[in-house]
Amino acid sequence: MGWGSWVAIGDSFTEGLSDVDESGGFRGWADRLAELLAERDPNFRYANLAIRGKMMTEIIDEQVPLAIAAKPELVTICAGGNDLIVPGSDVDELAGQLEQAIVDVQAAGTEVLIFAGPDPKAMPMVRRVRAKVAIYNEHLHAIADRHGVRIVDLWAMHVLSDARAWSDDRLHFSSEGHRRIALRTAEVLGVPTDEDWREPWPPQERITSWFKLRKADLDWTRVHLMPWVKRHIKGESMGDGVTPKRPELRPLGDIPVND
Repeated sequence: MGWGSWVAIGDSFTEGLSDVDESGGFRGWADRLAELLAERDPNFRYANLAIRGKMMTEIIDEQVPLAIAAKPELVTICAGGNDLIVPGSDVDELAGQLEQAIVDVQAAGTEVLIFAGPDPKAMPMVRRVRAKVAIYNEHLHAIADRHGVRIVDLWAMHVLSDARAWSDDRLHFSSEGHRRIALRTAEVLGVPTDEDWREPWPPQERITSWFKLRKADLDWTRVHLMPWVKRHIKGESMGDGVTPKRPELRPLGDIPVND
């Protein structure tokens, strides 16, 4: 099936952190998938409203109305990941908010695709909420079933359990992780590709030195964890002051208007 227009909404996952492009911005699975869709349709139009650090209510209040107003054929939604990390967040409430957003988008005549989160078992900062992620994912599968929504199950993507699928911050996907997710999403949408996201990772020498492992953990704590904690304490977000990289539906080759 072809998709003539698509609006992607969400947080850092959909914005594309940490898949750096040639201009120093972020590419990510969404831009990669848009490139595949544009190859099949020269009139294809794409917008990406996602901003790093956004919480569920912000995505619903700020991005969903814009996506509905654009009247695309497809809207992809990934939201709730940042909320799950926050202590005391209510998984059931988050799922209810997302479900209503999906209903609103579908009421405008647009198809919806959502994402079930990856298994955070190997992610130091997030694995403590692994049970919450699993429960939230079950909600998402039920929502998809109730409303006929397509869903990309990242938890079921075994290739994402490899450390090479993740960036140095151990929170966002690497370029290769994003590439594989783009291929998996294309598969869910019925878009043919020449590559397979299931392709095994090449052999890699495993680090067994306690010193090297310990140093890597200490470096990660200093460079990534502590800044995140400081922002959280101050009530700041890494998305403060950031604007969408593709705020309007345009052909992929057009320069985004990002005022």
